[in-house]
Amino acid sequence: MKELTQEKIQNAINNFKFEGTLTDCRPYGSGHINDTYLLSYSIGEMGRLKVILQRMNSEVFTKPAELMENIINVTTYLKERIAENGGDPERETLNVIPAKDGKPYYKDEDGNYWRSYKFITGATSYDKVEKPADFYQSAVAFGNFQRLLADFPAETLHETIEGFHDTRARFAVFEQAVKDDVMGRAATVEKEIEFVRAREKSIANYFSEMQEKGELPLRVTHNDTKLNNIMIDDKTGKGICVIDLDTVMPGLAMNDFGDSIRFGASTAAEDERDLSLVSCSMELFDIYARGFIEGCGGKLTEREILELPMGAKTMTYECGMRFLTDYLQGDTYFKIHRKDHNLDRCRTQFKLVEDMEQKWHTMQAIVRKYM
Repeated sequence: MKELTQEKIQNAINNFKFEGTLTDCRPYGSGHINDTYLLSYSIGEMGRLKVILQRMNSEVFTKPAELMENIINVTTYLKERIAENGGDPERETLNVIPAKDGKPYYKDEDGNYWRSYKFITGATSYDKVEKPADFYQSAVAFGNFQRLLADFPAETLHETIEGFHDTRARFAVFEQAVKDDVMGRAATVEKEIEFVRAREKSIANYFSEMQEKGELPLRVTHNDTKLNNIMIDDKTGKGICVIDLDTVMPGLAMNDFGDSIRFGASTAAEDERDLSLVSCSMELFDIYARGFIEGCGGKLTEREILELPMGAKTMTYECGMRFLTDYLQGDTYFKIHRKDHNLDRCRTQFKLVEDMEQKWHTMQAIVRKYM
């Protein structure tokens, strides 16, 4: 994507239904995919209003119009449910500000897609778990997301990234990468390759086979359930809003749960080289399971709840497999900052999988406790 000039940014601003006088425009947030700006407006005697402006990354999301259709449909539905429950739709879900032509996006002369949201005031998102209460609140919020959207027809949503959490399909891509071995690295990672292959049936194919048998319902899933995609109220400390809805599409509730555990319950960084430091904290797993199941409010089936630990293992295995695939292909997808960075990441994920396997009965007992 081309670098943005101030003129390009101003042109985008001019094409949205903003009111008042623009007083400030600055880069915002820690995201690596979209270009995000925080705009401040002065509206006479009414004071100041802030909005988010984003240039969407059309290299990652190749159908921005369909993506925005998903977001409009989901947030419109959420606002209705939130209002019915006596909540505040202005703070508890994203509110899209339309372009001047009425569309939920603006397409500029370079083919860039832009969008805007009302800024949620008095709330903060955190990049890492600073205290267990925040992890619990993120679990409740993502569970509540499932609860509110339980009756939404998931099959009507577009797939914004095809096969994003199709672990079986990811395995096929991995096997092709091993076969092609374009960088001549396969011989140096035989142990890791065997780790993936040994779990093809027990993990890679597990959920796909259950879906084919009709044992798992299709849900509206977020697919990027990191802590920093929850806005936590500054006064109450409660998770109030799920943000970053770019990957909202049909999926499995267990995968949303699992990705949170993979990222948030690990005792080490995602690229930790000292594998003795890497484990899945059962304390954090317990905290998140309790919050997520509470947030879901009885909307998950018994089978889905029982399979939550499998969601954690599957997402961790899938992520490690993707890191290994990228390493074999020459580090073309994930950004690396040192030699063998993707291999380090892969090994960390596989150590987590092994740790989960050792703690399997504990994980199962925890979710049963909260059913």
